[in-house]
Amino acid sequence: MHEDTVPFRSVVKSTLIASGLLIILGYVIFQARFLIMGPQITLTSSPTIIHNDRQIYLTGSTFNISRLWLNDRQIYTDAHGHFKEALILENGYTVATLRAEDRYGRVTTVERPFVYTPSSFIQSI
Repeated sequence: MHEDTVPFRSVVKSTLIASGLLIILGYVIFQARFLIMGPQITLTSSPTIIHNDRQIYLTGSTFNISRLWLNDRQIYTDAHGHFKEALILENGYTVATLRAEDRYGRVTTVERPFVYTPSSFIQSI
């Protein structure tokens, strides 16, 4: 008998333990992907840049956030992370800035420019 060979039982046992640890590690990384990615903002309807209505609505969804602001004014989402917020446009050029923060302090911003041109101004041209 050869004393220096590894028994089949310990090879199978080591392989099963290594496979189990790899599966657990893969699952932990899969579940941590949202923590790694940080806060996310998605605008579901992208309004056009030029408007002749003073009030527009920004609608979208968020994920992995704890707070959300529109032009430094805190706004709120529903239980599923969806929001719909009115924005009053100033005469001329306006920039809407959506800023989201997660519980670890990481920040994501989305900026959209808008131009308000009253309909009376458009008709006079």
